[in-house]
Amino acid sequence: MNRISALYLTLAGATCMSFVGLLIRLINEADGFQILFYRSFGMSAIILIVISLKRKINPLIVFKSLDKNDILMGAFFSLAFLTYVFSMLNTSIASTLFLLAMSPIFAGIIGWAWIGEKPKKIVWLSMFIALIGIFIMIGDGLKFSKTFGNLLAILSAIFFALGLVQARKSKKDDVLGGTFLGAVFSCILGFVITLILDNGLVIEVNDIFISLFMGFFTIGLGIALVTWATPYLPAAEISLLVLLESILGPIWVWYFLNEIITLPEIVGGFTVLCAVILMIYVNKPVEN
Repeated sequence: MNRISALYLTLAGATCMSFVGLLIRLINEADGFQILFYRSFGMSAIILIVISLKRKINPLIVFKSLDKNDILMGAFFSLAFLTYVFSMLNTSIASTLFLLAMSPIFAGIIGWAWIGEKPKKIVWLSMFIALIGIFIMIGDGLKFSKTFGNLLAILSAIFFALGLVQARKSKKDDVLGGTFLGAVFSCILGFVITLILDNGLVIEVNDIFISLFMGFFTIGLGIALVTWATPYLPAAEISLLVLLESILGPIWVWYFLNEIITLPEIVGGFTVLCAVILMIYVNKPVEN
């Protein structure tokens, strides 16, 4: 695959993922755990297919290839998926996606504490700038009763960062196994808690279709496309291109559903995105 094709694949993947907020807003009655179950079911199915095609192995063999690194990654990613869904249900799509963009910065700091990769000074500067954006959005959340959702978005970014650091620690070139287990674990989590709450899994056909489609298309296919392109582009470029999700996501719900983006969300979100771009750009390896 050439560089241009990899760029297009990454942008296509980020665009797919940007529709998740719009789809969640189109769900009528299903609660967060019901959405999590059907969304994760669709996601795990498409990722299993992608792994099988990419590695050219039988789907059953995929399960045998999973190891403790995949299990740990899966645990972190499942918690990230859980908090991601409930964040979108409790705050604006813009706040969730802007705060989620903090993952690379959190990963840099967690990587230092966990695996001894001391971050460059630019990471601390980026964190400081990003915190300004976070405080702006948290303050806006207090005004409009969105604080809980904003805090969940920050937690989701931290869990994603933990999964990314574990992936780096494992030294694996292909981390789809961990992503697959993340979807499986969150599917089980959604199923168990739905039964405990006695809500059942019988929901509107519309909600089932949207949740499954979300898993197949927005997340499953999006992650598959980005992962496919990853070996052909520097990590810094991948990280920058994936930020397209955080830019397009709020636009879709504003354009199609008229979900207003407040001025503090715009200012805070722009500040966070600038901090992440600064960190990624400065850390970009120099090409000879």
